[in-house]
Amino acid sequence: MDNKVLRFTKASKIFFGISLSIVLIGIICNIFFGTQLDIQFRGGSYISYSYVGEIQKNALDDVIQDNTEMQVTTSVSSDMLSNSKNKEAYTVKVQFAGSKAISSHDQDTLTKALQKAYPDAKFKVQEASAIESTMGFKFLMKCLAAVAIACILMVIYVTIRFRRIGGLSAGVMALVALFHDVAMIYFMYIIFQMSIDSNFIAVVLMILGYSLNDTIVIYDRVREERRKMGSKTDIGYVFDYSATRVLKRTIFTSVTTLIAIGTVLVISIIFNIDSVTSFALPMMIGVISGCYSSVCIAGPLWVIWQRHKAKKN
Repeated sequence: MDNKVLRFTKASKIFFGISLSIVLIGIICNIFFGTQLDIQFRGGSYISYSYVGEIQKNALDDVIQDNTEMQVTTSVSSDMLSNSKNKEAYTVKVQFAGSKAISSHDQDTLTKALQKAYPDAKFKVQEASAIESTMGFKFLMKCLAAVAIACILMVIYVTIRFRRIGGLSAGVMALVALFHDVAMIYFMYIIFQMSIDSNFIAVVLMILGYSLNDTIVIYDRVREERRKMGSKTDIGYVFDYSATRVLKRTIFTSVTTLIAIGTVLVISIIFNIDSVTSFALPMMIGVISGCYSSVCIAGPLWVIWQRHKAKKN
């Protein structure tokens, strides 16, 4: 046997322990922090204002909360498309708790209060909208259905393509790895207390495809090496040898992706673009998790399945 082969299967208990520990931490954080759904999913109202000049967010929050009876949350971001030349432009999005739509009178009252408190900031309403709670719930269910359908189709594809190395076991373990990646992304939102919105669904769907691609590359190499080594070679060694041979490619691909996403993340943080930050940060975690789960979760689980099947036969 080649001494340069990394024995991933022998360290499988360590890998499983790391993943279970992260999941446990995520569950504890979820219990304490709870899940924050954006109004896209839970329903509610929001008003988006544009203004110029820097304003302390805490002071702005106090002015907004003092002039409305509903509980509000705010998010401030730089407006790079503004025509303002002398002062930096910003956008503040005010979200109102509950499913009740804000009245035009309350909207005018809040706008006048902001203009009075900050006369030089030139507060203007950019957008105001209300989403019914039932519509938000239906939208959430449709997004989850899209994720479920994507997972099912991926498993069917893997099962058919790799039927020579136990297609069903390969497909099921690929699905387990996908669930692992979705859990990591979800707990990322929980730990950083970010609202789950359409960005979450977009990140999940992208990572599902990215992670599955890594898994397919490894399965493809396993199928090739299994044919060369013969059926008598230990299945664990076949996987370890195959994973070692494609590990450099997998890492380089992940690092290249991380550099690109990291650049976007840094720019979004510098310009305070919350919508981009809430996409780029979970995306980076998803890329890391996808690379890890393909080699350290899906593969060792597939080997365990194959060994159990061989022992049973």
